Amino acid sequence: MEDHKLKVFCAVAETRSFSKASEIIHLTQPAVSLQIQALEELYETRLFDRSSSTVTLTPAGEILYRYAKEILSLYASAAKDIGELTGLVKGSISLGASTTIGNHVLPTVLAEFRKAYPKIRVRLFVGNTRRIVELLNATTVDLGIVEGDVTRQKLMIERLLRDELVVIVSPQHPWSKKKDISIFDVTKEPFILREEGSGTRQIIEKYLNKHGLGINDLKVAMMLGSTEGIKEAVESGIGISIISRWAARKENRYGALKLLSIKEERLYRDFSLITPRNAIISHAVSEFLDYVKRYPFEDLLETG
Repeated sequence: MEDHKLKVFCAVAETRSFSKASEIIHLTQPAVSLQIQALEELYETRLFDRSSSTVTLTPAGEILYRYAKEILSLYASAAKDIGELTGLVKGSISLGASTTIGNHVLPTVLAEFRKAYPKIRVRLFVGNTRRIVELLNATTVDLGIVEGDVTRQKLMIERLLRDELVVIVSPQHPWSKKKDISIFDVTKEPFILREEGSGTRQIIEKYLNKHGLGINDLKVAMMLGSTEGIKEAVESGIGISIISRWAARKENRYGALKLLSIKEERLYRDFSLITPRNAIISHAVSEFLDYVKRYPFEDLLETG
């Protein structure tokens, strides 16, 4: 069954942009245009109105979009029912994960999952929380695991794992012998901040606001788009930062970074599973959801 063109069509319809769709589904923009052109030639009508600043569906496009969603849903239902009947768990999973859990937790989990289910192929997309939600809404990924706030409008959200955000400093920093530090002292030091859209940054902003502070109260020395970059900057003595304990567990174990809790109250957040509301979940995705919900994550934290 060939559903690739329909997936491309739905991605353009949902993002209202050929360029955004091409980024999400990892095709060049000309390739996306060719797929849409093929559908328009098949139905002998325009499916998108490209005359305005945004791409909008024509009346014919609205009809095809409605049927395309039903067809893709039926494909998923067929694969699930056949898999349950045969007892053979195979297929593919497209998983989106925000940077902390995607880079520092899931690689180990997925390696063990593949040993248990060798016939299931897993593709992992890593990006900030905002990006993963975009991929999920465009049906490019089957499910997501993210940190930070997520709108519930079209998504089912389920808590998976608790995480503590900690202050990280270099071993040469005067605070390196401390176990905790005040958030008000944090505002006095050069600070390495994540980019907008990051789930970690969202949580930091919310925590600051709760204590009468804001991002502007931080002495931002640098803004970086990855946790790895932040750790390197802190190790080099450029400043301090706040990141996930998960992300710094190896550096803490080997003494490259020192971790401090925040004195006023510890800063916790949840990693959450997100899936499209009312979506048909394939047999492979269902098995992965069961597996990850049972996984002993705390064992990883203890071993570093």
